[in-house]
Amino acid sequence: MKKIAIVYYSGTGNTEAMAAIVKDSLEGRAEAVLFTAGEFSTSLLQDYDAIAFGCPAMGDEVLEEEVFEPMFAALETSLAGKKIALFGSYGWGDGEWMRSWEDRCNADGADVVATAICQDAPDGEAKAALEALASALL
Repeated sequence: MKKIAIVYYSGTGNTEAMAAIVKDSLEGRAEAVLFTAGEFSTSLLQDYDAIAFGCPAMGDEVLEEEVFEPMFAALETSLAGKKIALFGSYGWGDGEWMRSWEDRCNADGADVVATAICQDAPDGEAKAALEALASALL
């Protein structure tokens, strides 16, 4: 059974709810483990077959800068060839942070298999996108 890490940062609970949907979608199909961004490190990366990273848009459509960005930046040199997916919520804008993040991961050589975003709390459409994201990680 594949091991999948779900690593997220959530300020309002929306991205945390998204992470829970991904985990629930993997139940019985993979060993899925939730981590907050503060709990995950480079030393854990090799223990997982795939990783779903979740971070909301912050400020001027950027990743959260105090916890998530430093954790993610530390992992970047180890993402080449790694199967990953990206998800997060936003309250404004048009998803530019996700497009920029996906471009960044592709430049790192990561195998980005899916992305999913939602405005505010996940609705039915977001849930379906997150379930598809989970399946893409298998």
